[in-house]
Amino acid sequence: MADPVAWKLVEPGWAVVDRDGEQVGSVGELLGDPEADIFDGLTLSQGGILDRPKYVPSEQVGAIEEGTVHLTLDGTGVAGLGDHEPPPAGQRFLAR
Repeated sequence: MADPVAWKLVEPGWAVVDRDGEQVGSVGELLGDPEADIFDGLTLSQGGILDRPKYVPSEQVGAIEEGTVHLTLDGTGVAGLGDHEPPPAGQRFLAR
């Protein structure tokens, strides 16, 4: 495994892998407050034109390394993730 990096360095398009190392999609957006260093989670894009992005809460994110975000979920857990709902108006978040 490569050296870990901070959540603020994650870029859209980075690979997202489940706990077994299988790629399950890519990062769509990061959600959080960079000024307060609060990481809320990320959206998971799975590539299908009609697929809605899934929301991955920060509690389900494991190691982050250059180019790859590791989840603590297995494939079944990833399949059970809910769709991403945009934050309420006025909530600060980082979206890249």
